[in-house]
Amino acid sequence: MKTNYQIREDFPFFKNFKGAYLDNAATTQKPKVVLSNVNNFYKKYNSNVHRGSYKISEQAEKLYSDARQTVADFLGAHSSDEIVFTKNTTESLNLIAHSYGLNNINKGDKIVLSIMEHHSNLVPWQMVAKTKNANLSYMYLDNNYSIPDSELKKIDNKTKVVAITCASNVLGTLVDIEKIIKKAHNMGAVVVLDATQFVAHYKLDVTALNADFAVISGHKLYAPLGIGVLYGKKQLLDQMNPFIMGGGMIEYVTEENTTFAPLPNKFEGGTPNVAGAIGLAAAIKYINNIGYDNIYKIENELATYAIDRLKKLPYIKLYLQKNNYSDVISFNIKGIHPHDVASLLSSKNICMRSGNHCAQPLMNYLNVDSTCRISIAMYNTKEEIDMFIDALESIYNKFKKYIKE
Repeated sequence: MKTNYQIREDFPFFKNFKGAYLDNAATTQKPKVVLSNVNNFYKKYNSNVHRGSYKISEQAEKLYSDARQTVADFLGAHSSDEIVFTKNTTESLNLIAHSYGLNNINKGDKIVLSIMEHHSNLVPWQMVAKTKNANLSYMYLDNNYSIPDSELKKIDNKTKVVAITCASNVLGTLVDIEKIIKKAHNMGAVVVLDATQFVAHYKLDVTALNADFAVISGHKLYAPLGIGVLYGKKQLLDQMNPFIMGGGMIEYVTEENTTFAPLPNKFEGGTPNVAGAIGLAAAIKYINNIGYDNIYKIENELATYAIDRLKKLPYIKLYLQKNNYSDVISFNIKGIHPHDVASLLSSKNICMRSGNHCAQPLMNYLNVDSTCRISIAMYNTKEEIDMFIDALESIYNKFKKYIKE
């Protein structure tokens, strides 16, 4: 099995970067194999798909189709027809909200979310609720930043959609999605899984979970920016209307009417991101080669090490589950604004996120404006954690005389 130091050698970014990159929940760096596959497409096969009858277009079409099958296998889908390429998670969730939500949710129905949802999995459902005069209901957290079983009672026979993150991008909370899916299905609701912060670290099998929809973004998964995935059960996708109209998603057009292409093309209007799909397939193969067991071992050791060091600093407030945490660690330094912390760390070339993390309802629930956040990937090292912790100590010691008790 590769160590994190050996994995790090696969990422050209770190050849010239001298610092600590701890913002992987925002985006990951890209391995050589991803970059070379994308570059190879543009050098050898750059052409449009679905349209050309010449050789390189046919080769591009095959690469694009093969990438879709790689994603289907990765997520455990029954068929590659259940895999729709989008530009990111946000587009995928908007597609579901518009094409499924607006057509299946009516006045008085319920949409259930968790308070942890990223704005991408919250704002579209607000739109649906307001448009259809439906009700939004939030599942809240206990003192361990978990969803207690008592909150699952909000999923009742009026519920038509449960939209839930698999792993919080703020708290690192790992949600018991299997339990939620079973409860939702017992009540006749469909479940939308936001697996964006999950699939780089844990295996997701949509068939085993019996998930209705699941969404991911490639750039969180060591793939290029601008490629996302929507998984949907075929019977659901078949009944949904297209979200984006135009070339590539039609079967036949007259002056008055249009018939749409079969799955998955009817949801992929316009020229697709062929290079992004190829890069995503390469990233998936790379992850499979490393192995999820190895990824978990590396990242859990680093997260545990970081948390243990942070807990020793009395001026640090942590926001995470006590025992079941993932790669995300949110915290604040007493008396110092998170943006100031991030700026001061940046001066030491330490990359860390500060802000509301596109989760303002959660921030309001936690009674904070923003937090600092580090997020760990399989190529991170203890040396980066030490650099980060040492810098935090230096910042606090420099400013503690100005902090009011």
